[in-house]
Amino acid sequence: MADKFDQKELYVGSRTDTDLTVSDFDYYLPEERIAQTPLYPRDSSRLMVIDRSTGNIEHKHFYDICDYINENDVLVINDSRVIPARIYGHAEGDESSAVELLLLKEREKDVWECLARPGKKVKNGRVFEFGGILKARAIDVCEDGNRIVGFEYDKEKYQNLFAVLHEIGLMPLPPYITETLKDRERYQTVYSREEGSAAAPTAGLHFTEELLERIKKKGVDIVPVMLHVGLGTFRPVKTERVDEHIMHTEYFSVSEDSAERINRARANGGRIIAVGTTSARTLESCTDDNGRVHALSGNTGIFIYPGYKFKAVDSLVTNFHLPKSTLLMLVSALYSREAMLKAYEIAVKEEYRFFSFGDAMMII
Repeated sequence: MADKFDQKELYVGSRTDTDLTVSDFDYYLPEERIAQTPLYPRDSSRLMVIDRSTGNIEHKHFYDICDYINENDVLVINDSRVIPARIYGHAEGDESSAVELLLLKEREKDVWECLARPGKKVKNGRVFEFGGILKARAIDVCEDGNRIVGFEYDKEKYQNLFAVLHEIGLMPLPPYITETLKDRERYQTVYSREEGSAAAPTAGLHFTEELLERIKKKGVDIVPVMLHVGLGTFRPVKTERVDEHIMHTEYFSVSEDSAERINRARANGGRIIAVGTTSARTLESCTDDNGRVHALSGNTGIFIYPGYKFKAVDSLVTNFHLPKSTLLMLVSALYSREAMLKAYEIAVKEEYRFFSFGDAMMII
């Protein structure tokens, strides 16, 4: 049985009183620094290593990460898998009425919250066709304008909705990536397992099977958790004050086995190293004030920004994030806003590659 844990902390426990504004997390980024394609092999990307205790910054490659992970540490990965969540179709009986849906979060079986374009066409009760094998009926409109849509397909031919999407859907690459992705698997981690994300947990894209084996041989436990990444993680902050922003919720799950292994590592003096902001948010959503991780699943809307005191995460592997984003706010909470912006300034000067297909940093 999972440990009992007060889930209301997931929604209010991350709030802090600050005077930070969104513009406090802005920085200059030349457009040419935005990575358009992934590197081969995965672990050939660069790695900026930041030592919080000294302020020292080292410039390495990702395959050097083994040098910064010790025996008894635990590497926590998000094994969610991206689905081909972007589909194009038209209103039933009217091919001239084109529509695009981006599946964001499953509400119940075959019922999803979607981003619809153009939204004004997706009125309640209207039916749309996709690829001749999928129909979608608009059910409701969310407060933020997203649509609740019910999907219909041949359940004798297709095992589930994901099987349909793999036939007609496209990978939901971020809008700042304008080049075509030739290999879908390069927007998946090598350890991805459970389908459901609308975006990749990109910090994990740097790992290869061989690199993970090297890490294991050092006596490091690699522990999976799961958070299905939705657009809430990347949605722009529209409030002026940071502490007035409300995160969209995302589904996460931590098994009893994973919780036990993480707690054992900490008891043995090991560090909890989160791979990506999604793993970090998952850990912080199921850890009590005593630092104990609990087996738990549910929806988390945790919002981490400077002033937040981390309960689980000791170290973070992450990519370089967009200006003014909640992700930049999270990494600034682990180090400091001023120091993190200085590191980003150095990364620009040193010509690091930014965002989803870009380089990585490790905060130790």
